[in-house]
Amino acid sequence: MLPMYFAEAAAHGEEAASGGILGFSLSAFVIQLITFILVFVVLKRFAFKPIGNMLEKRRQTIEDGVKLGEEMEKRMKKLEGEADVVIREARHDADRIINNAHKESREVLRDAEKAAKAKADAVLAEAHLQIDEDADQARRKLEKDIVGLVSEATEAVVHEKVDSKKDSEIVERALKGRKN
Repeated sequence: MLPMYFAEAAAHGEEAASGGILGFSLSAFVIQLITFILVFVVLKRFAFKPIGNMLEKRRQTIEDGVKLGEEMEKRMKKLEGEADVVIREARHDADRIINNAHKESREVLRDAEKAAKAKADAVLAEAHLQIDEDADQARRKLEKDIVGLVSEATEAVVHEKVDSKKDSEIVERALKGRKN
C-alpha cells in the first residue's frame, strides 16, 4: 500500500506542478497573457484604429448631413417666403396689367364708337345731301312734266297752239300763284 501511496502522492505532486485539479498553470497563463497582449496590440494598430477612424468619418459625415439638412430646411423656408413674395408681386402685376388692358380696351372701344358715330354722321349727311339733290331733280322733272301737261291742257281748253314762251309764262304764273 505504501508503494501505492507514493504513486498517488507522486501523481498528486504532478497535478500540483501542472496546475492542480482545476488545470491552472502559471506558465500557460503567462503565455496566454502575452498572446492576448500581442493580439490586442496588432488589432489595435491594424484593426481598431482604422475601424475607429472609419467610424469617426462616418459620424462626421452623418453630422455634416444633419447640419446640411437643417441648413437646407432653413434655406427652403426662406425660399418659400421669397417665392410667396414673388408670387404675390406677380399677382399684383398681373392684376395691374389686366386692369390696364381693360382700361385701354374701353378707351379703344370709345374711340371706335366715336369714329363710327362720326362716320355714320358723315354718311347720314351725305345721304341727306343726296336726298335733297334727288328731290330737287325730281321737282325739276315734275315741273317740266307739269309744264307739258299744262301746255297740253291749255291747248285742249283754248283750242289753239301756244308757243313755248307763252306757255312757260302761263305755267310760271300758275306755279307762283300756287306757291303763295
